[in-house]
Amino acid sequence: MIYGHYSLVPWNKVRWPNFTPVELACRHCGELYYDEESFDKLQNARTLAGFGFVINSAHRCNLHNARIGGAPNSEHKRIAFDISIKRREKKKILQSCQQAGFETFGFYGTFLHTDTRPRRIWATKQGRITWNGLVQ
Repeated sequence: MIYGHYSLVPWNKVRWPNFTPVELACRHCGELYYDEESFDKLQNARTLAGFGFVINSAHRCNLHNARIGGAPNSEHKRIAFDISIKRREKKKILQSCQQAGFETFGFYGTFLHTDTRPRRIWATKQGRITWNGLVQ
């Protein structure tokens, strides 16, 4: 379900204590795609990792996705998570996401993309270097 602004979302602070609607909403307009399964998996991954996640991008409205050059059918137009690996244990982030039930991963130079689609894996050229040994 899409909410026109994150402030309208019935956010469960107990269920998702380490994330807020604002950090998962579109950076352009505040629109948020509300998906409990995705939020549960993200919270579980964060709990398993034992340290905070910095979310670079989650939901994007159509306009924002187009302006930043996102794929026309980007999962970010629903909900996906680009988790920063800067100054973080990237292997631990990947493992915790896998243990939380995520199967789709995009490996980039500065972040890990994940979403709830069935198994799909890709890596950019820079991502292959950054994630050397972890990209299959």
